[in-house]
Amino acid sequence: MNLIAGSVVVSGYAETPVSRARVDKGEQRLTAEEYYAWALNMLLDQTGLEKKDLKGQGIGVAGAVWPHAEIWSAELMQNLGLEPKYLVRADQGGANGAALLVAGILAIHSGYVEHFLVLGADAPMSLSGEGPRTWRYEDDYLKPFGMMGPNSMMAMVMRRQMHMYGYKPEHYGRVAIVQREHASLNPNAYLRTPIKIEDYLASPMISDPVRLLDICIFVNGGLALLLSSREKGRKITDKLVAVRGFGEWHNPGSETGLQDITLSGLVESSKQAYTMAGLKASEMDFFNPYDDYTAAVLMQLEDAGFCPKGGAGKFLEETDISYRGQLPVNTGGGQLSAGQAGMVGGFHHIVEAVRQLRGEAGGRQVKDARYGLVASLGGLAYGGSFVNNYALIFEGGL
Repeated sequence: MNLIAGSVVVSGYAETPVSRARVDKGEQRLTAEEYYAWALNMLLDQTGLEKKDLKGQGIGVAGAVWPHAEIWSAELMQNLGLEPKYLVRADQGGANGAALLVAGILAIHSGYVEHFLVLGADAPMSLSGEGPRTWRYEDDYLKPFGMMGPNSMMAMVMRRQMHMYGYKPEHYGRVAIVQREHASLNPNAYLRTPIKIEDYLASPMISDPVRLLDICIFVNGGLALLLSSREKGRKITDKLVAVRGFGEWHNPGSETGLQDITLSGLVESSKQAYTMAGLKASEMDFFNPYDDYTAAVLMQLEDAGFCPKGGAGKFLEETDISYRGQLPVNTGGGQLSAGQAGMVGGFHHIVEAVRQLRGEAGGRQVKDARYGLVASLGGLAYGGSFVNNYALIFEGGL
């Protein structure tokens, strides 16, 4: 086993209630800064720590959809009253949480800090005035030809999957249905009403073949994680969750262009994570893939090694992916039903993994869960799939 494997633990976590800022429905309309403060306070309450205990330690923050201040991390430190020795900001999109975890693991393992606080919050539903910036290629090469952002881009991936592997709408619908079941058991999920295949097939076509229920739902929210050395972590909680392995890969196919848009860099990053952990895909007790779209879930089931390329359809037909089944998938509901909090949507999968391995998932608890794989992808690429690809393996029961 790699020397880094298991040397760093998650000693605390927090996830605020989410909202779509529907004041007419009694929902709160808060800023990203307010969600950051809320998540931080929740984590301090859970761990029994005070801000002074984190002075001179490490902190990582994720960028928000808005504002795009170049000194965002510094602004947050002032707003939150924190004084770190080591400060990192992530801009890997949906992979922000994983990117910060890797930075924190390396900082702790090196001995530079003993704790690393990971903070993420965003409030895309509270925006007014100017919206978020977009990638230049979207304005220059996509919109002029009727390609309207990620929905249109993922429609190409989904259509290619259907063409190459014979996937049917029912395969994608299976993911949406099971994740909604999980969300119905998650008090913090935004969409909790169970759905059936008839509901999925009747949902509006957004960008053929992508339906409304294939797409994640935007929410406002905040999340936090505390990484610690094992020694320090044991002083905080007796429910330690270790980071057993991790891997990352960026901009696959850079030399020749990605030849297969149904492929992601998770192929490489998951290999790294399995090797570091000394484990195999078959030993994972659950899988939390990045799910901005159902098509991305099928892609990751293959690329993480749970089935061969082109085999996700058959896998879903033969495998129970509910929390009761052989491979539970996105037990918290994922972004499809729990919600995507802007640039920190991928934090949800990590927090849910920690919750499962601490035995704190309530009615959706995976029985005897010891190992869990989280995949974090970010940056849906022009002419490809995802730019940023992370894999994280967590271990509980320590």
